[in-house]
Amino acid sequence: MMEDISILVGGKAGDGIRIAAIMVARLFSRYGYRGFVYDDYPSLIRGGHNFSLIRVSRQKVQANKIGVDLIVALDKQTVEKHASELNDGGVILFDSSKGEIETEGVGVPFIEIVKEMEGMSIMRNSAALGAIAKVAEIDWKIVEEVFYKFLPKKIDLNLKIARKAYDMAIAGNLKVENLNQEMMPVISGNEAIGLGAVKAGMAVYYAYPMTPSTGILHFLAANRDRFNILVVHPENEIAVMLMALGSAYSGAKTMVGTAGGGFGLMVEGLSLSAQSEIPITIVVGQRAAPSTGVPTYSLQSDLHFVLNAGHGEFPRFLVAPGDAEEAYYYSGVAMNVAWRCQVPSIVLSDKNLSEGSYSFDSSRYTVEEAQPILWDGQGDYLRYKDSENGVSPLAFPGNESATIKVTSYEHDQYGITTEESEKVAFMQQKRMQKTKAVKKEIENIEAVKAYGKDSDTVIFTWGSTKGACVEAADALGLKVLQPIIMEPFPDLSSYIKDAGRIVTVETNATGQLARLLENNGIRVDHKVLKYNARPFFTDELIQRLRKEVL
Repeated sequence: MMEDISILVGGKAGDGIRIAAIMVARLFSRYGYRGFVYDDYPSLIRGGHNFSLIRVSRQKVQANKIGVDLIVALDKQTVEKHASELNDGGVILFDSSKGEIETEGVGVPFIEIVKEMEGMSIMRNSAALGAIAKVAEIDWKIVEEVFYKFLPKKIDLNLKIARKAYDMAIAGNLKVENLNQEMMPVISGNEAIGLGAVKAGMAVYYAYPMTPSTGILHFLAANRDRFNILVVHPENEIAVMLMALGSAYSGAKTMVGTAGGGFGLMVEGLSLSAQSEIPITIVVGQRAAPSTGVPTYSLQSDLHFVLNAGHGEFPRFLVAPGDAEEAYYYSGVAMNVAWRCQVPSIVLSDKNLSEGSYSFDSSRYTVEEAQPILWDGQGDYLRYKDSENGVSPLAFPGNESATIKVTSYEHDQYGITTEESEKVAFMQQKRMQKTKAVKKEIENIEAVKAYGKDSDTVIFTWGSTKGACVEAADALGLKVLQPIIMEPFPDLSSYIKDAGRIVTVETNATGQLARLLENNGIRVDHKVLKYNARPFFTDELIQRLRKEVL
Protein backbone atom coordinates (compact mmCIF):
# COMPACT_ATOMS: atom_id res chain seq x y z
CA MET A 1 0.00 0.00 0.00
CA MET A 2 1.30 3.45 -0.93
CA GLU A 3 0.82 6.25 1.60
CA ASP A 4 2.39 9.12 -0.37
CA ILE A 5 1.37 9.25 -4.02
CA SER A 6 2.01 11.85 -6.73
CA ILE A 7 -0.11 11.96 -9.88
CA LEU A 8 0.23 14.20 -12.93
CA VAL A 9 -2.75 14.77 -15.23
CA GLY A 10 -1.91 16.54 -18.48
CA GLY A 11 -3.59 17.70 -21.68
CA LYS A 12 -4.64 20.83 -23.53
CA ALA A 13 -6.54 23.85 -22.28
CA GLY A 14 -10.21 22.94 -22.56
CA ASP A 15 -9.68 19.26 -21.67
CA GLY A 16 -10.94 19.74 -18.11
CA ILE A 17 -7.57 18.99 -16.52
CA ARG A 18 -8.11 21.03 -13.36
CA ILE A 19 -11.56 19.57 -12.69
CA ALA A 20 -10.16 16.07 -13.13
CA ALA A 21 -7.30 16.78 -10.73
CA ILE A 22 -9.59 18.04 -7.98
CA MET A 23 -11.86 15.03 -8.48
CA VAL A 24 -8.83 12.74 -8.08
CA ALA A 25 -8.00 14.44 -4.78
CA ARG A 26 -11.61 13.95 -3.68
CA LEU A 27 -11.51 10.26 -4.57
CA PHE A 28 -8.45 9.75 -2.39
CA SER A 29 -9.97 11.91 0.34
CA ARG A 30 -12.69 9.27 0.72
CA TYR A 31 -9.93 6.88 1.82
CA GLY A 32 -8.56 9.30 4.42
CA TYR A 33 -5.73 10.76 2.33
CA ARG A 34 -4.68 14.40 2.71
CA GLY A 35 -4.08 16.13 -0.59
CA PHE A 36 -2.69 19.14 -2.40
CA VAL A 37 -3.30 20.06 -6.05
CA TYR A 38 -1.13 22.45 -8.08
CA ASP A 39 -2.29 23.67 -11.49
CA ASP A 40 0.15 24.67 -14.24
CA TYR A 41 -1.36 26.31 -17.31
CA PRO A 42 -0.49 28.99 -19.89
CA SER A 43 -2.62 32.05 -20.56
CA LEU A 44 -4.66 30.31 -23.26
CA ILE A 45 -8.34 29.41 -23.56
CA ARG A 46 -7.68 26.46 -25.87
CA GLY A 47 -4.58 24.45 -26.75
CA GLY A 48 -1.15 24.72 -25.18
CA HIS A 49 -0.06 22.35 -22.45
CA ASN A 50 -1.87 22.19 -19.12
CA PHE A 51 -1.11 19.86 -16.27
CA SER A 52 -2.07 19.41 -12.65
CA LEU A 53 -0.02 17.76 -9.93
CA ILE A 54 -1.96 15.89 -7.27
CA ARG A 55 -0.13 14.72 -4.19
CA VAL A 56 -1.95 12.66 -1.58
CA SER A 57 -0.51 11.29 1.64
CA ARG A 58 -1.36 9.95 5.06
CA GLN A 59 0.19 13.14 6.46
CA LYS A 60 -0.89 16.66 5.63
CA VAL A 61 0.87 17.89 2.47
CA GLN A 62 0.96 21.39 1.01
CA ALA A 63 3.65 21.08 -1.64
CA ASN A 64 4.51 18.74 -4.48
CA LYS A 65 7.50 16.54 -5.23
CA ILE A 66 9.46 16.48 -8.49
CA GLY A 67 8.84 12.80 -9.29
CA VAL A 68 5.41 11.30 -9.94
CA ASP A 69 4.01 7.79 -9.57
CA LEU A 70 1.29 8.05 -12.22
CA ILE A 71 1.13 10.15 -15.38
CA VAL A 72 -2.31 10.48 -16.92
CA ALA A 73 -1.82 11.64 -20.51
CA LEU A 74 -4.68 13.04 -22.54
CA ASP A 75 -2.28 14.11 -25.30
CA LYS A 76 1.17 13.31 -26.70
CA GLN A 77 2.77 16.41 -25.26
CA THR A 78 2.13 15.22 -21.72
CA VAL A 79 4.21 12.10 -22.36
CA GLU A 80 6.93 14.02 -24.19
CA LYS A 81 7.28 16.63 -21.46
CA HIS A 82 6.83 14.53 -18.34
CA ALA A 83 7.84 10.90 -18.96
CA SER A 84 11.27 11.66 -17.48
CA GLU A 85 9.60 12.64 -14.19
CA LEU A 86 8.14 9.16 -13.65
CA ASN A 87 9.42 7.45 -10.50
CA ASP A 88 10.78 3.91 -10.60
CA GLY A 89 7.81 1.58 -10.77
CA GLY A 90 5.57 4.40 -11.95
CA VAL A 91 2.92 4.04 -14.64
CA ILE A 92 1.74 6.08 -17.62
CA LEU A 93 -2.02 5.90 -18.14
CA PHE A 94 -2.72 7.19 -21.63
CA ASP A 95 -5.40 7.66 -24.26
CA SER A 96 -4.88 4.71 -26.61
CA SER A 97 -7.50 5.86 -29.13
CA LYS A 98 -6.27 5.44 -32.71
CA GLY A 99 -3.80 8.14 -33.72
CA GLU A 100 -3.45 9.61 -30.23
CA ILE A 101 -0.54 8.40 -28.07
CA GLU A 102 1.97 5.60 -28.46
CA THR A 103 3.90 4.73 -25.32
CA GLU A 104 4.36 1.98 -22.77
CA GLY A 105 1.91 1.81 -19.92
CA VAL A 106 -1.80 1.33 -19.43
CA GLY A 107 -3.75 2.34 -22.52
CA VAL A 108 -7.46 3.15 -22.40
CA PRO A 109 -9.21 4.64 -25.47
CA PHE A 110 -10.70 7.73 -23.82
CA ILE A 111 -11.78 9.44 -27.06
CA GLU A 112 -13.34 6.29 -28.49
CA ILE A 113 -15.27 5.67 -25.27
CA VAL A 114 -16.67 9.22 -25.32
CA LYS A 115 -17.67 8.92 -28.98
CA GLU A 116 -19.31 5.56 -28.37
CA MET A 117 -21.36 7.08 -25.53
CA GLU A 118 -22.16 10.19 -27.64
CA GLY A 119 -20.58 12.46 -25.08
CA MET A 120 -18.80 15.79 -25.42
CA SER A 121 -15.04 15.80 -25.94
CA ILE A 122 -14.38 17.28 -22.49
CA MET A 123 -15.87 14.11 -20.99
CA ARG A 124 -12.56 12.42 -21.70
CA ASN A 125 -11.63 13.61 -18.24
CA SER A 126 -14.41 11.43 -16.81
CA ALA A 127 -12.97 8.47 -18.70
CA ALA A 128 -9.57 9.31 -17.25
CA LEU A 129 -11.05 9.48 -13.75
CA GLY A 130 -12.59 6.05 -14.14
CA ALA A 131 -9.27 4.62 -15.33
CA ILE A 132 -7.34 6.29 -12.48
CA ALA A 133 -9.75 4.79 -9.97
CA LYS A 134 -9.19 1.32 -11.42
CA VAL A 135 -5.40 1.66 -11.46
CA ALA A 136 -5.49 2.73 -7.80
CA GLU A 137 -8.06 0.02 -6.95
CA ILE A 138 -10.58 2.56 -5.68
CA ASP A 139 -13.99 1.00 -5.20
CA TRP A 140 -16.51 1.95 -7.89
CA LYS A 141 -19.03 3.03 -5.27
CA ILE A 142 -16.59 5.77 -4.21
CA VAL A 143 -16.39 6.99 -7.81
CA GLU A 144 -20.18 7.15 -8.01
CA GLU A 145 -20.37 9.03 -4.71
CA VAL A 146 -17.87 11.68 -5.81
CA PHE A 147 -19.47 12.13 -9.24
CA TYR A 148 -22.97 12.55 -7.81
CA LYS A 149 -21.75 15.04 -5.21
CA PHE A 150 -19.53 17.25 -7.34
CA LEU A 151 -20.50 17.09 -11.01
CA PRO A 152 -22.98 19.86 -11.84
CA LYS A 153 -24.68 18.26 -14.85
CA LYS A 154 -24.98 15.17 -17.07
CA ILE A 155 -23.91 13.00 -14.16
CA ASP A 156 -25.31 9.74 -15.53
CA LEU A 157 -23.57 10.10 -18.89
CA ASN A 158 -20.28 10.99 -17.23
CA LEU A 159 -20.62 7.97 -14.97
CA LYS A 160 -21.26 5.66 -17.93
CA ILE A 161 -18.11 6.96 -19.61
CA ALA A 162 -16.10 6.61 -16.40
CA ARG A 163 -17.42 3.08 -15.82
CA LYS A 164 -16.42 1.96 -19.31
CA ALA A 165 -12.87 3.22 -18.75
CA TYR A 166 -12.83 1.71 -15.26
CA ASP A 167 -13.65 -1.71 -16.70
CA MET A 168 -11.02 -1.42 -19.43
CA ALA A 169 -8.12 -0.27 -17.23
CA ILE A 170 -5.74 -2.60 -15.39
CA ALA A 171 -5.84 -2.65 -11.59
CA GLY A 172 -3.03 -2.93 -9.10
CA ASN A 173 -0.36 -0.46 -10.19
CA LEU A 174 -1.10 2.04 -7.40
CA LYS A 175 -2.95 0.05 -4.78
CA VAL A 176 -4.50 2.19 -2.05
CA GLU A 177 -6.37 1.18 1.06
CA ASN A 178 -8.52 3.03 3.52
CA LEU A 179 -6.28 4.91 5.96
CA ASN A 180 -9.12 5.09 8.49
CA GLN A 181 -8.71 8.83 8.88
CA GLU A 182 -11.43 11.47 8.83
CA MET A 183 -12.42 12.50 5.33
CA MET A 184 -11.69 16.15 4.64
CA PRO A 185 -13.18 18.37 1.94
CA VAL A 186 -10.90 19.65 -0.82
CA ILE A 187 -11.14 23.40 -1.43
CA SER A 188 -9.01 26.05 -3.09
CA GLY A 189 -7.31 28.94 -1.37
CA ASN A 190 -9.65 31.32 -3.20
CA GLU A 191 -12.70 29.47 -1.89
CA ALA A 192 -11.25 29.58 1.62
CA ILE A 193 -10.71 33.35 1.37
CA GLY A 194 -14.31 33.83 0.28
CA LEU A 195 -15.66 31.61 3.06
CA GLY A 196 -13.65 33.41 5.72
CA ALA A 197 -14.92 36.79 4.60
CA VAL A 198 -18.53 35.56 4.56
CA LYS A 199 -18.19 34.17 8.08
CA ALA A 200 -16.86 37.56 9.20
CA GLY A 201 -19.98 39.28 7.87
CA MET A 202 -19.10 40.29 4.31
CA ALA A 203 -22.22 41.59 2.56
CA VAL A 204 -20.83 42.68 -0.83
CA TYR A 205 -17.93 41.46 -2.96
CA TYR A 206 -16.59 43.56 -5.83
CA ALA A 207 -14.04 42.34 -8.37
CA TYR A 208 -12.84 42.68 -11.92
CA PRO A 209 -11.49 39.30 -13.12
CA MET A 210 -7.73 38.99 -12.73
CA THR A 211 -5.72 35.82 -12.21
CA PRO A 212 -5.15 34.46 -9.60
CA SER A 213 -8.04 36.05 -7.65
CA THR A 214 -10.78 35.42 -10.22
CA GLY A 215 -11.73 32.19 -8.46
CA ILE A 216 -13.07 34.18 -5.50
CA LEU A 217 -15.43 36.03 -7.85
CA HIS A 218 -16.64 32.80 -9.46
CA PHE A 219 -17.09 31.01 -6.14
CA LEU A 220 -18.99 33.81 -4.42
CA ALA A 221 -21.14 34.54 -7.48
CA ALA A 222 -22.13 30.87 -7.72
CA ASN A 223 -23.09 30.84 -4.02
CA ARG A 224 -24.46 34.36 -3.57
CA ASP A 225 -27.98 33.19 -2.69
CA ARG A 226 -26.70 30.58 -0.26
CA PHE A 227 -24.48 33.16 1.45
CA ASN A 228 -27.03 35.98 1.15
CA ILE A 229 -24.48 38.36 -0.34
CA LEU A 230 -24.24 40.69 -3.32
CA VAL A 231 -21.51 40.03 -5.90
CA VAL A 232 -20.70 42.79 -8.39
CA HIS A 233 -18.41 42.76 -11.45
CA PRO A 234 -17.76 46.42 -12.37
CA GLU A 235 -16.04 47.66 -15.53
CA ASN A 236 -12.52 48.01 -14.10
CA GLU A 237 -10.48 47.98 -10.90
CA ILE A 238 -10.90 51.70 -10.24
CA ALA A 239 -14.66 51.23 -10.24
CA VAL A 240 -14.27 48.15 -8.04
CA MET A 241 -12.51 50.12 -5.33
CA LEU A 242 -14.74 53.18 -5.42
CA MET A 243 -17.98 51.19 -5.48
CA ALA A 244 -16.74 49.12 -2.55
CA LEU A 245 -15.99 52.27 -0.56
CA GLY A 246 -19.47 53.55 -1.35
CA SER A 247 -21.03 50.35 -0.07
CA ALA A 248 -18.91 50.43 3.08
CA TYR A 249 -19.90 54.06 3.68
CA SER A 250 -23.52 52.88 3.69
CA GLY A 251 -22.71 50.21 6.30
CA ALA A 252 -22.18 47.10 4.15
CA LYS A 253 -19.06 45.08 4.91
CA THR A 254 -17.23 44.81 1.61
CA MET A 255 -14.25 43.01 0.13
CA VAL A 256 -12.51 43.43 -3.21
CA GLY A 257 -10.23 41.01 -5.03
CA THR A 258 -7.48 41.62 -7.56
CA ALA A 259 -3.85 40.92 -8.50
CA GLY A 260 -0.82 43.20 -8.45
CA GLY A 261 -1.66 45.10 -11.63
CA GLY A 262 -5.25 45.67 -10.58
CA PHE A 263 -4.15 46.75 -7.13
CA GLY A 264 -1.99 49.37 -8.82
CA LEU A 265 -5.18 50.92 -10.20
CA MET A 266 -6.77 50.80 -6.75
CA VAL A 267 -3.98 52.63 -4.93
CA GLU A 268 -5.59 56.08 -5.02
CA GLY A 269 -8.75 54.49 -3.63
CA LEU A 270 -6.62 52.90 -0.91
CA SER A 271 -5.51 56.34 0.22
CA LEU A 272 -9.12 57.54 0.01
CA SER A 273 -10.09 54.71 2.35
CA ALA A 274 -7.43 55.83 4.82
CA GLN A 275 -8.32 59.54 4.67
CA SER A 276 -12.08 58.99 4.82
CA GLU A 277 -11.65 56.20 7.39
CA ILE A 278 -13.97 53.91 5.44
CA PRO A 279 -13.20 50.24 6.19
CA ILE A 280 -12.15 48.08 3.24
CA THR A 281 -10.72 44.57 2.86
CA ILE A 282 -8.59 43.90 -0.22
CA VAL A 283 -7.36 40.55 -1.52
CA VAL A 284 -4.19 40.83 -3.62
CA GLY A 285 -3.19 37.62 -5.39
CA GLN A 286 0.45 37.74 -6.45
CA ARG A 287 1.55 36.48 -9.84
CA ALA A 288 4.73 36.64 -11.88
CA ALA A 289 5.37 40.30 -12.72
CA PRO A 290 6.20 43.14 -13.46
CA SER A 291 3.44 44.39 -15.74
CA THR A 292 1.47 41.56 -17.36
CA GLY A 293 4.44 39.31 -16.66
CA VAL A 294 3.52 35.63 -16.66
CA PRO A 295 -0.10 36.05 -15.62
CA THR A 296 -1.03 32.45 -14.81
CA TYR A 297 2.06 31.67 -12.73
CA SER A 298 3.22 32.52 -9.23
CA LEU A 299 5.78 34.72 -7.50
CA GLN A 300 5.92 36.38 -4.08
CA SER A 301 7.05 39.75 -5.39
CA ASP A 302 4.41 42.23 -4.18
CA LEU A 303 5.10 42.27 -0.43
CA HIS A 304 6.73 45.69 -0.29
CA PHE A 305 4.32 47.08 -2.87
CA VAL A 306 1.29 46.39 -0.67
CA LEU A 307 3.15 47.37 2.50
CA ASN A 308 3.92 50.82 1.09
CA ALA A 309 1.17 51.46 -1.46
CA GLY A 310 -0.76 54.71 -1.28
CA HIS A 311 0.22 58.35 -1.07
CA GLY A 312 0.55 59.73 2.42
CA GLU A 313 1.06 57.94 5.71
CA PHE A 314 -1.60 55.80 7.33
CA PRO A 315 -1.97 52.55 9.28
CA ARG A 316 -2.95 49.36 7.51
CA PHE A 317 -3.32 45.69 8.36
CA LEU A 318 -1.66 43.03 6.21
CA VAL A 319 -1.80 39.24 6.45
CA ALA A 320 -0.11 36.64 4.24
CA PRO A 321 -1.66 33.20 4.89
CA GLY A 322 0.17 30.04 3.84
CA ASP A 323 -2.57 27.46 3.21
CA ALA A 324 -6.32 27.20 2.74
CA GLU A 325 -7.10 26.97 6.45
CA GLU A 326 -5.05 30.07 7.20
CA ALA A 327 -6.62 31.81 4.20
CA TYR A 328 -10.04 31.13 5.69
CA TYR A 329 -9.18 32.32 9.17
CA TYR A 330 -7.01 35.34 8.42
CA SER A 331 -9.40 36.66 5.76
CA GLY A 332 -11.99 36.77 8.51
CA VAL A 333 -9.49 38.46 10.80
CA ALA A 334 -8.74 41.04 8.10
CA MET A 335 -12.44 41.83 7.67
CA ASN A 336 -12.89 42.21 11.42
CA VAL A 337 -9.83 44.44 11.83
CA ALA A 338 -10.95 46.67 8.96
CA TRP A 339 -14.29 47.34 10.62
CA ARG A 340 -13.16 47.43 14.23
CA CYS A 341 -10.29 49.82 13.48
CA GLN A 342 -11.54 51.56 10.29
CA VAL A 343 -8.33 50.88 8.36
CA PRO A 344 -7.57 49.20 5.02
CA SER A 345 -6.97 45.47 5.53
CA ILE A 346 -5.08 43.48 2.92
CA VAL A 347 -4.96 39.72 2.42
CA LEU A 348 -1.83 38.94 0.40
CA SER A 349 -2.06 35.62 -1.42
CA ASP A 350 -0.22 34.17 -4.41
CA LYS A 351 -1.20 32.00 -7.35
CA ASN A 352 0.09 28.85 -5.69
CA LEU A 353 -2.16 29.43 -2.67
CA SER A 354 -5.12 31.04 -4.42
CA GLU A 355 -5.55 28.36 -7.08
CA GLY A 356 -4.02 25.46 -5.18
CA SER A 357 -6.49 22.99 -3.68
CA TYR A 358 -6.03 21.61 -0.18
CA SER A 359 -7.53 19.11 2.20
CA PHE A 360 -9.37 21.46 4.53
CA ASP A 361 -9.63 20.83 8.26
CA SER A 362 -12.68 22.86 9.27
CA SER A 363 -11.98 22.28 12.96
CA ARG A 364 -8.64 24.10 12.91
CA TYR A 365 -10.06 27.64 13.08
CA THR A 366 -13.29 29.40 13.99
CA VAL A 367 -14.23 32.70 12.36
CA GLU A 368 -16.73 34.97 14.07
CA GLU A 369 -18.00 38.37 13.02
CA ALA A 370 -16.76 41.28 15.13
CA GLN A 371 -19.05 44.28 15.43
CA PRO A 372 -17.80 47.81 14.70
CA ILE A 373 -17.91 50.61 17.24
CA LEU A 374 -21.22 52.41 16.65
CA TRP A 375 -22.44 55.87 17.60
CA ASP A 376 -24.64 55.90 20.69
CA GLY A 377 -26.91 58.65 19.34
CA GLN A 378 -25.98 61.15 22.04
CA GLY A 379 -25.20 64.78 21.13
CA ASP A 380 -23.93 65.93 17.74
CA TYR A 381 -22.54 63.20 15.52
CA LEU A 382 -18.84 63.70 14.83
CA ARG A 383 -17.78 61.30 12.10
CA TYR A 384 -14.12 61.82 13.00
CA LYS A 385 -14.48 62.20 16.74
CA ASP A 386 -11.18 62.02 18.58
CA SER A 387 -10.54 58.99 20.76
CA GLU A 388 -7.65 57.45 22.63
CA ASN A 389 -7.00 54.87 19.90
CA GLY A 390 -8.06 57.02 16.93
CA VAL A 391 -11.21 55.01 16.14
CA SER A 392 -14.40 57.09 15.84
CA PRO A 393 -17.92 55.67 16.35
CA LEU A 394 -19.71 54.85 13.10
CA ALA A 395 -23.15 55.89 11.91
CA PHE A 396 -24.64 55.18 8.50
CA PRO A 397 -26.92 56.96 6.02
CA GLY A 398 -30.55 56.61 7.01
CA ASN A 399 -29.92 57.69 10.57
CA GLU A 400 -32.06 60.82 10.87
CA SER A 401 -30.11 62.03 13.90
CA ALA A 402 -26.74 62.15 12.15
CA THR A 403 -25.16 63.94 9.23
CA ILE A 404 -22.56 61.48 8.00
CA LYS A 405 -19.94 63.42 6.11
CA VAL A 406 -16.86 61.78 4.61
CA THR A 407 -14.28 63.39 2.37
CA SER A 408 -10.96 62.87 0.64
CA TYR A 409 -9.83 66.29 1.88
CA GLU A 410 -8.30 66.89 5.25
CA HIS A 411 -11.10 67.70 7.66
CA ASP A 412 -12.09 68.42 11.22
CA GLN A 413 -13.97 66.06 13.53
CA TYR A 414 -17.29 66.84 11.81
CA GLY A 415 -15.85 66.04 8.39
CA ILE A 416 -15.69 69.68 7.28
CA THR A 417 -12.76 70.44 5.00
CA THR A 418 -9.88 72.29 6.64
CA GLU A 419 -6.40 73.53 5.79
CA GLU A 420 -5.62 74.95 9.24
CA SER A 421 -2.23 73.72 10.36
CA GLU A 422 -3.23 72.72 13.88
CA LYS A 423 -6.25 70.74 12.69
CA VAL A 424 -4.21 69.07 9.94
CA ALA A 425 -1.62 67.90 12.47
CA PHE A 426 -4.35 66.83 14.89
CA MET A 427 -6.10 64.62 12.33
CA GLN A 428 -2.82 63.12 11.09
CA GLN A 429 -2.04 62.15 14.66
CA LYS A 430 -5.55 60.78 15.19
CA ARG A 431 -5.28 58.46 12.19
CA MET A 432 -1.83 57.23 13.15
CA GLN A 433 -3.17 56.39 16.62
CA LYS A 434 -5.10 53.55 14.98
CA THR A 435 -1.92 51.49 15.00
CA LYS A 436 -2.61 51.06 18.72
CA ALA A 437 -6.16 49.94 17.96
CA VAL A 438 -4.94 47.38 15.42
CA LYS A 439 -2.35 45.96 17.81
CA LYS A 440 -4.96 45.70 20.55
CA GLU A 441 -7.42 44.01 18.20
CA ILE A 442 -4.93 41.31 17.18
CA GLU A 443 -3.17 40.76 20.51
CA ASN A 444 -4.70 37.28 20.79
CA ILE A 445 -4.24 36.41 17.11
CA GLU A 446 -1.29 34.18 16.22
CA ALA A 447 1.03 36.43 14.21
CA VAL A 448 3.81 33.92 13.54
CA LYS A 449 3.90 30.14 13.41
CA ALA A 450 6.83 27.93 14.39
CA TYR A 451 7.51 24.46 12.96
CA GLY A 452 10.21 21.83 13.19
CA LYS A 453 12.86 21.30 15.83
CA ASP A 454 15.01 23.67 17.83
CA SER A 455 17.97 24.28 15.61
CA ASP A 456 20.94 26.59 15.23
CA THR A 457 19.65 27.30 11.72
CA VAL A 458 16.27 29.02 11.49
CA ILE A 459 14.38 29.23 8.20
CA PHE A 460 12.02 32.15 7.68
CA THR A 461 9.37 31.83 4.99
CA TRP A 462 5.96 33.23 4.17
CA GLY A 463 2.83 32.57 2.15
CA SER A 464 2.41 29.30 0.27
CA THR A 465 6.16 28.56 0.36
CA LYS A 466 5.47 27.45 3.94
CA GLY A 467 4.36 24.02 2.69
CA ALA A 468 7.67 23.02 1.11
CA CYS A 469 9.67 24.61 3.95
CA VAL A 470 7.91 22.69 6.71
CA GLU A 471 8.51 19.35 4.98
CA ALA A 472 12.12 20.20 4.19
CA ALA A 473 12.74 21.29 7.78
CA ASP A 474 11.29 18.04 9.11
CA ALA A 475 13.62 16.08 6.83
CA LEU A 476 16.69 18.12 7.80
CA GLY A 477 15.99 18.77 11.48
CA LEU A 478 15.56 22.53 11.14
CA LYS A 479 13.25 25.16 12.60
CA VAL A 480 10.84 27.15 10.44
CA LEU A 481 9.23 30.48 11.31
CA GLN A 482 6.32 31.75 9.23
CA PRO A 483 5.20 35.34 9.87
CA ILE A 484 1.55 35.67 8.85
CA ILE A 485 0.77 39.17 10.09
CA MET A 486 3.11 41.38 8.08
CA GLU A 487 1.81 44.75 9.27
CA PRO A 488 2.04 45.58 12.08
CA PHE A 489 5.09 43.32 12.04
CA PRO A 490 5.36 41.04 15.09
CA ASP A 491 8.14 40.98 17.67
CA LEU A 492 10.20 37.90 16.78
CA SER A 493 12.94 38.24 19.39
CA SER A 494 11.77 35.29 21.51
CA TYR A 495 11.73 33.01 18.47
CA ILE A 496 15.30 33.71 17.36
CA LYS A 497 17.18 34.33 20.61
CA ASP A 498 19.22 31.13 20.15
CA ALA A 499 19.52 31.27 16.35
CA GLY A 500 23.01 30.97 14.90
CA ARG A 501 22.05 31.41 11.26
CA ILE A 502 18.93 32.90 9.74
CA VAL A 503 17.91 31.82 6.25
CA THR A 504 14.95 33.05 4.20
CA VAL A 505 13.18 30.94 1.58
CA GLU A 506 10.85 32.72 -0.83
CA THR A 507 9.86 32.87 -4.49
CA ASN A 508 11.14 36.23 -5.67
CA ALA A 509 14.41 37.62 -7.00
CA THR A 510 15.38 40.06 -4.25
CA GLY A 511 14.44 38.46 -0.94
CA GLN A 512 11.48 40.61 0.07
CA LEU A 513 10.90 38.88 3.40
CA ALA A 514 14.62 39.16 4.10
CA ARG A 515 14.42 42.91 3.51
CA LEU A 516 11.42 43.19 5.84
CA LEU A 517 13.27 41.25 8.55
CA GLU A 518 16.33 43.46 8.17
CA ASN A 519 14.13 46.57 8.35
CA ASN A 520 13.00 45.22 11.73
CA GLY A 521 16.52 44.63 13.00
CA ILE A 522 16.90 40.92 12.18
CA ARG A 523 20.10 39.89 10.40
CA VAL A 524 19.64 37.49 7.48
CA ASP A 525 22.65 35.29 6.70
CA HIS A 526 21.47 33.61 3.51
CA LYS A 527 18.60 33.80 1.04
CA VAL A 528 17.29 30.76 -0.86
CA LEU A 529 15.35 32.25 -3.75
CA LYS A 530 13.44 30.90 -6.73
CA TYR A 531 11.99 33.19 -9.37
CA ASN A 532 11.10 31.15 -12.46
CA ALA A 533 7.39 31.61 -11.65
CA ARG A 534 7.07 28.08 -10.24
CA PRO A 535 6.79 27.10 -6.58
CA PHE A 536 9.38 25.16 -4.62
CA PHE A 537 9.08 21.38 -4.74
CA THR A 538 9.82 19.69 -1.43
CA ASP A 539 12.73 17.54 -2.62
CA GLU A 540 14.13 20.43 -4.67
CA LEU A 541 14.21 22.63 -1.56
CA ILE A 542 15.87 19.90 0.50
CA GLN A 543 18.63 19.67 -2.11
CA ARG A 544 19.15 23.44 -2.18
CA LEU A 545 19.27 23.75 1.60
CA ARG A 546 21.85 20.97 1.79
CA LYS A 547 23.94 22.59 -0.93
CA GLU A 548 23.66 26.25 0.05
CA VAL A 549 23.11 26.26 3.81
CA LEU A 550 24.04 23.03 5.61
